[in-house]
Amino acid sequence: MRFIKTLLILSCTLYLLSCDGNEGSGSNSSASQKKELAKAPKVNADSVYSFVQKQVNFGPRVPNTKAHKEAASWFKEKFESYGAAVTMQDFSDYVYDGTKVELTNVIASFYPEKKKRILLAAHWDTRPFSDQNEGDKHAPIDGANDGGSGVGVLLEVARVLSQNTAPNIGVDIILFDGEDWGEHDESANSAQLPPGKEVWWCLGSQYWSKNKHKANYSAYYGILLDMVGAPDATFYFDEVSEQNAGRVLTKVWDMAGQIGYASTFKKERGFGSIIDDHVYVNKYANIPMIDIIDHRKDGKGFTPAWHTTNDTMENISRETLAKVANVLMTVLYNE
Repeated sequence: MRFIKTLLILSCTLYLLSCDGNEGSGSNSSASQKKELAKAPKVNADSVYSFVQKQVNFGPRVPNTKAHKEAASWFKEKFESYGAAVTMQDFSDYVYDGTKVELTNVIASFYPEKKKRILLAAHWDTRPFSDQNEGDKHAPIDGANDGGSGVGVLLEVARVLSQNTAPNIGVDIILFDGEDWGEHDESANSAQLPPGKEVWWCLGSQYWSKNKHKANYSAYYGILLDMVGAPDATFYFDEVSEQNAGRVLTKVWDMAGQIGYASTFKKERGFGSIIDDHVYVNKYANIPMIDIIDHRKDGKGFTPAWHTTNDTMENISRETLAKVANVLMTVLYNE
């Protein structure tokens, strides 16, 4: 009996050592290997680029302008041509200097019969002044990257969805308006914020989050895109996304790495606190939403063209746009 007991102890010890060895082998261990991803439909880089170009062709999409109205009508037409049910959420608001603006959130819904839903979003308006210019700080900007790129990616997602077998989830796309007016850097004073408004930025997401297009609408989680078209873009974690949707953030970046984009989607903190549309979707709509937004760790923060008249098609990369679109398609087809 003593011999058998000793033999059992020895066997258990060898087994535990064997387990420790497997756990310590990192990515070589079958237990730590990532789940194989389902194949997602591929996007077309030229198509995404053309969607951005079309927006720029309208001119700066500043609220209360002809270009703004024309762009809104085109978004509705394109989404409907891809089979989406489209809601144009019109509302009025005021900006920092008291100007009244007419705004529209564009909401496109795919597969309305599916209960589990994923929300994708971007802002479509452009900043009315280039306050980061070295020269004229009041010139309107093309907004090819800041506004146009995220919308272009989402239009491509809609196009690809319309031509392929549906994923297992429903998809809602929101183009938020009034995100980028904010204050001008040269403004000495702004009007007092009215009750219920937190900042002069992100007007569309503040409004939608408190006045959803459908009663009791919710989504499993959301992904926001902002400035996703620069040639050397890098996407880091931001604090708001980590705190409100950390698991989603890790999952999306892991999938990006698995399909070969680890050098673009970097799994480390880039931003601290940041004001973007996902702040209000998290806070008021109670939907965990992350932000895919270009950030540079060279002291500049955003891209060199940010809020300048250099935010043009010359500073847009087909490759970057396609990377982001492919990540979204991979996420949608792996739910």
